[in-house]
Amino acid sequence: MSIWIAIGATAVGCYLVKLVGLLVPADTLERPLVQRLAALLPVALLAALTAQQTFSTGQSLVLDARFAGVGAAALALLLRAPFLVVVGVAVAVTAGVRALGG
Repeated sequence: MSIWIAIGATAVGCYLVKLVGLLVPADTLERPLVQRLAALLPVALLAALTAQQTFSTGQSLVLDARFAGVGAAALALLLRAPFLVVVGVAVAVTAGVRALGG
């Protein structure tokens, strides 16, 4: 039964967040600081999620094949490779390190 309480609470929470967003005055949303934060927040959240998924397993910090893949992707980005090449390089390096026993 507790799963349904969690689902209901999540649904109500999502509705309230959407309602609060609709009630924010338009002049508040047009401020330069708010617009800048709205542009940068998704990038920061994606970077945090990537770091958490790359460097942790459960409650511990790990450096494994995922680290090598992210490093290779970062290098490909610095070399201005197209996005699909960056993803391909990350996948290939991660798979190669795992195949070698890393």
